[in-house]
Amino acid sequence: MNAVIDRLGSLETWELLSYLVTVIGLPAAIFAFLYENRKERANQEDEVHQLLSDNYQDFLKIALENPDLRLFSTEGTPTLTGEQRERKLIMFSILVSLFERAYVMMYERRMSKTEMRRWTAWEDYMKEWCRREDFRQSLKQLLPGEDAEFVAYIEDMAARTEQG
Repeated sequence: MNAVIDRLGSLETWELLSYLVTVIGLPAAIFAFLYENRKERANQEDEVHQLLSDNYQDFLKIALENPDLRLFSTEGTPTLTGEQRERKLIMFSILVSLFERAYVMMYERRMSKTEMRRWTAWEDYMKEWCRREDFRQSLKQLLPGEDAEFVAYIEDMAARTEQG
């Protein structure tokens, strides 16, 4: 008889433990999964932002290697040779491609504070370049075929920047 009672006690203990796992363990596992998921997403966003930033730094280095194009000047460069105009258009093409990539990978209508801070930096870069008349003029040639939402975004920005 004691063996039967010991067995029942053991069954009740296992049943109690299974309830505890269900009530405590399952929510804890879900929480841990969601936490790790969020952490992984944040790491991926950091990585994307860093790669894009590195690409922009590379662009700036190339621009520095081409001082004759006067890409850091607030005035345009009206008297360029054909070869210089082509190099400048290539530089602007690289820049538009980088801006589009940043837009597609980072811009969302609703963003967290961190996402907004990152995006604002890219928006500032875009505004800076949109202040240049020659960049705005090149957009007509460079934007066809790009992401439609990005095209609308940068064209609006260029128009607002041109107006003052």
